[in-house]
Amino acid sequence: MSDPLLRAVGVRKSYGHTEVLGGIDLEVHKGQVVCLLGPSGAGKSTFLRCINHLETIDAGQIWVDGEPIGFRQRGGKLYELRERDVARQRRDIGMVFQRFNLFAHRTALENVVEGPIRVLGVKPDEARRQGLELLDRVGLAHRADAYPAQLSGGQQQRVAIARSLAMKPKLMLFDEPTSALDPELVGEVLEVMSTLAGEGMTMVVVTHEMSFAAEAADEVVFLADGAVVETGPPSEVLSAPKHERTRQFLARILA
Repeated sequence: MSDPLLRAVGVRKSYGHTEVLGGIDLEVHKGQVVCLLGPSGAGKSTFLRCINHLETIDAGQIWVDGEPIGFRQRGGKLYELRERDVARQRRDIGMVFQRFNLFAHRTALENVVEGPIRVLGVKPDEARRQGLELLDRVGLAHRADAYPAQLSGGQQQRVAIARSLAMKPKLMLFDEPTSALDPELVGEVLEVMSTLAGEGMTMVVVTHEMSFAAEAADEVVFLADGAVVETGPPSEVLSAPKHERTRQFLARILA
């Protein structure tokens, strides 16, 4: 098998005296969809934020496409990168948050084209063409000129996905992207994510949507107390979990 697109080894993170991540190992290969499951406080969102160096890890190392994230090695030691260099790395890592974080004073299309124009140097006309294609891809070409306040939560989240895709990332991170949505809007966002998965986008998804994990994931990772408890294909982890901690979690979720 080819080298993993994402590789995490021994990742640790503490806040004060509280250890949130206790040595996480994970590999994600190109085109894979990996779903991170676990109770609140398990460290799922923190780990996701460590992948693109929104959080600085205390130990271990993370690589994306062979490049150490947030650090460089020199003389056998690791040195944290300058923010400018970290921002360059983040171009390749799209992230969709629980909250949509759209610019309220910009239209859907303007939100999507902002990054390509300002960061990637794409010409405005070309960025607009690509942006309209992406909005069409998430089913919102007809709302290109709408402002966030004029869109439903599900529509705003789909614009946020299009905005991340506009940067042409190698890896997409989703941090519970449906948790802030009304139940009737969850499906439209999961449908877009399922389409991306089917198209071969490499994705790491923190979610409590068991149906999405069962259908779209290549691998499910169950975390608890900052540690990987169980990992495997969804047919094993979700249908026949080996660990009692996993069984207890799934029983509560499915109930």
